[in-house]
Amino acid sequence: MVARIYRPARTAMQSGHAKTREWLLVYEPEEQKRVEPLMGYTSSGDMKSQIRLSFETKEQAIEYAERNAIPYRVEDFKSTTRRRISYSDNFKYDRRQPWTH
Repeated sequence: MVARIYRPARTAMQSGHAKTREWLLVYEPEEQKRVEPLMGYTSSGDMKSQIRLSFETKEQAIEYAERNAIPYRVEDFKSTTRRRISYSDNFKYDRRQPWTH
């Protein structure tokens, strides 16, 4: 079973950097999830899919996987740099684009 080591991206509802500073080790699923016919619940017999380990650095996560002989795959964090705009920039006189309603 292969483990995935990654740093989660922020959610669409998040403006800060909460829960994006740590690295996670998550196991890939071994078997497909199935729907229970009576109640409609989604279930799986894969117990390792519930394990989610967090580490401060990528190196710590890799060291843990190698120490416990866990095959792993590292997905590097793709940071996006956006230009921060203040609210007052919307009303500047020398805007590049005209401001309209």
